[in-house]
Amino acid sequence: MASMVERIVVLMTAGSQEEADRLAQALVAERLAACVNIVPGMISVYRWQGAIQRDQEWLLLAKSRRDLLDAVVQRVQELHSYDVPEVTALPLEGGSDDYLRWIDEVTGSD
Repeated sequence: MASMVERIVVLMTAGSQEEADRLAQALVAERLAACVNIVPGMISVYRWQGAIQRDQEWLLLAKSRRDLLDAVVQRVQELHSYDVPEVTALPLEGGSDDYLRWIDEVTGSD
């Protein structure tokens, strides 16, 4: 069994491919995420400022650790073009021990 570090998947959306790339690069380069998957072509339907909106967005799935979540949220808010960017996290309940150890090894401080 891998160590007792809590791993998470952080879900984010971006309004363009360029913004998604910028967010992913920053999170990985700054060791806030081990990996960020960018899923293009998603359509989001949501209520904003009293009206229903429908926009194309890019979904980002960042694999990280629970102890880094506050830093991830702060960094996304600094870099994001949205007034209220989506940054939510789900626990990773398990998986390949080797993969989970890799998340631990490449995130956080050197």
